[in-house]
Amino acid sequence: MDSFSATLFAFNLALLLFRSAAISDSLTAQNPYLTDGLSLVSSNGNFELGFFSPGLPTNRYLGIWYKNRRGPTSVWVANRKTPISGSSGVLVMNITTGNLTLFSHNSTVVVWSARLMRKVPNGVLQLLDTGNLVLRDREDENPQNYSWQSFDYPSDTLLPGMKLGWDLRYNIERRLEAWNNLNDPSPGDFSWRMELHEYPETVMWKGSRKYVRHGPWNGVRLSSRPLAAAPILNFNFVSNENEVYYQISLVNKSHSVMLVMNQSSYTRILYLWSAAERRWRVYTSLPRDYCDNYALCGPYGYCDIRVTPSCKCLEGFKPRSPDSWKTGEFADGCERNKLMNCGDEVGFAHLNQMKLPDTTHTWVNKSMNLEECKQKCLRDCSCMAYANTNISGSGSGSGSGCALWFGDLIDLKLIPDAGQDLYVRMLASEIVMHGEAHKTGRLNSKVKTALFAISGLGSAILFFIIGVYIFKRRSTFEDDHEKIEAHDLELPLFDLSLINSATDNFSLNNKLGEGGFGTVYKGKLTNGQDVAVKRLSQSSGQGTNEFKNEVILIAKLQHRNLVKLLGCCIEGDEKMLVYEYMPNKSLDFFIFDKTQRQLLSWSKRYRIICGVARGLMYLHQDSRLRIIHRDLKASNVLLDMDMNPKISDFGLAKTCGGDQTGGRTLRVMGTYGYMAPEYAFDGQFSVKSDAFSYGILLLEIISGKRSRTFCHLNDQNLIAYAWRLWKEGNIEELLDDAIRETCSLSEVLRCINISLLCVQQHPNDRPTMSSVVMMLGCEIPLSQPKQPGFFIENEAIEMKRCSSKDKSTSTNELTITLPDPR
Repeated sequence: MDSFSATLFAFNLALLLFRSAAISDSLTAQNPYLTDGLSLVSSNGNFELGFFSPGLPTNRYLGIWYKNRRGPTSVWVANRKTPISGSSGVLVMNITTGNLTLFSHNSTVVVWSARLMRKVPNGVLQLLDTGNLVLRDREDENPQNYSWQSFDYPSDTLLPGMKLGWDLRYNIERRLEAWNNLNDPSPGDFSWRMELHEYPETVMWKGSRKYVRHGPWNGVRLSSRPLAAAPILNFNFVSNENEVYYQISLVNKSHSVMLVMNQSSYTRILYLWSAAERRWRVYTSLPRDYCDNYALCGPYGYCDIRVTPSCKCLEGFKPRSPDSWKTGEFADGCERNKLMNCGDEVGFAHLNQMKLPDTTHTWVNKSMNLEECKQKCLRDCSCMAYANTNISGSGSGSGSGCALWFGDLIDLKLIPDAGQDLYVRMLASEIVMHGEAHKTGRLNSKVKTALFAISGLGSAILFFIIGVYIFKRRSTFEDDHEKIEAHDLELPLFDLSLINSATDNFSLNNKLGEGGFGTVYKGKLTNGQDVAVKRLSQSSGQGTNEFKNEVILIAKLQHRNLVKLLGCCIEGDEKMLVYEYMPNKSLDFFIFDKTQRQLLSWSKRYRIICGVARGLMYLHQDSRLRIIHRDLKASNVLLDMDMNPKISDFGLAKTCGGDQTGGRTLRVMGTYGYMAPEYAFDGQFSVKSDAFSYGILLLEIISGKRSRTFCHLNDQNLIAYAWRLWKEGNIEELLDDAIRETCSLSEVLRCINISLLCVQQHPNDRPTMSSVVMMLGCEIPLSQPKQPGFFIENEAIEMKRCSSKDKSTSTNELTITLPDPR
């Protein structure tokens, strides 16, 4: 009898006994099998190992999850790429060698097997309290001398104690790869791994493209990490001849946390378990802001999220493509003001509070001090910058170790009150007042020129020149009714002649749409970039205040799911906004058209659903200002070339300070069909009224039906229709025919459940957008929705609605239903 047949024979002999065995935390020589329906539970009761089905019930996976926890609980999956069909899976520990094999007991096909470092004849497979599944020799005096451990082969989740990086002795790479989707744990294209440069660092990747770079370890933290007031995690980094890895641990051991890679949102989310609420809460996520996008500002450019535009050139450098920078395209980066040759007199500009550049091309010596590092860089003409590798001990120049950068400096970011000192090679003549200009990041170049030119004159002349300059600048922002100050706008200004030329004098052929506040035209700038120009109607109710509101708000917002404002034009009576052009128009163009809706598959709709949720979460929670949009609807969701959604039109948006989440207004403005009841009737707006609008948008995306003009038997609106189908258990009838046959039914039903939670009558019952993002991205058991808020319009509007088809009127108050700007 061969070894495999002997294993099966032993398995069949012991199977009945094992089926009745009590659940424990281990497999041993006496009980070496784990079948579907049984599980191992860690001694503290936190983790469980067993078989589960995230999607189709016929697809089974062996995995580890948090036990008795609502939310994203799966932390490890063995057979990610090869699901087991049905409940015939069995995990077998070979009692002779310790080999771990997962297969179906009805076949000889191996589904998964462990890579052992050595044989374990007297093995025990144990699920530890950390969530680590380990195989060890029972008689080994060192209980941590594992032959194999699940922590060496992570899936999409990093737990405290796990290592992200490399075991160089056994050539094991510990990397995280997101699930392909909620129902499929196979690896997607979103990963996080350790890059083994001379100066190692961790990087998140989208496929083959760097997405977010964390910066190298500097002895205290990753150079990209801001300082936290009350951190819940400790961070550790180890780099030696045996291992290179990054690791987290808990400050408070009673906490439960996990870092999860989310494919649908392309974010890395840190979840913290709230014992009081009995649920996982999103603690932080990455990217944190617009500036986290890799190489956003190109070579020798740095990103400062506090200002607009966020990309700046280092002192002594200028934009390589000035026209592109004027329109918000920064990827070409910067070049030196003056060419630097090898024999030139050079020095180093001192930058502080910086995320260190990409370390792909670096040289490191851990024993050098900072002065030795400087001299080493000076002697090599190809050395572009240097820095300490260890800043522990604090204080400028008190660190140790030396890192040199060769080639272009890429992916620089200003991190206020954190970051690190970086010394950049420059011509000696260019190193003037660099430190102060870098700290502020906002000193206008013309003002700086004036300051340098008159540095020897008296203060009276200085203030006179600055005053004249400011007066001239302000005069260009003046209209007939109210002054708009340049420092309010913080945006590039376009000449009216340039806009006229770009839009062919606002030709009807270039008209994209018309709304309550003006008309939108397509334009082409002199550099060939397509733009959308929103021209404010002079008779519009959106006066200077609303215009300023939209400009100031959106200029401060930087998120991939928000439309990008490139600049504005203010001359005489003309007030215009210049946006990035969205070639695929808006969401309503697709979902409400019988032909176009066929082009919007369920996977594209789901990506749009997730993107809009992330954009709203940023507005409500992660932006510098807490912003309530107040007019979220399908026509205000624009689609880029890849059908990625971008929320637009911030003319009605409101800001909240401090911990506020809403407010009240006597001037109710928005769109019937999307308004939350408390806002429509009482003027109460909040993050929860935006969540209500989002719920309506979900129903429209899923059904392909307009909320406002919907009529069906006795159902007065789309919410009522969806609610009736939900109560009847016939919710599949809501689906758009264009996706009915090809959609993931579990995802669709989950989205409908979320939408009904968002449109509940009472705001306190509705989820926040951060909770919505978590519900969309993770397997959280969803609660049952309560009675929706049925907003019934006045009788005149109600009588017209069914006959109005897809047309709607615009006014400036109470209802602003648009064929809207694209």
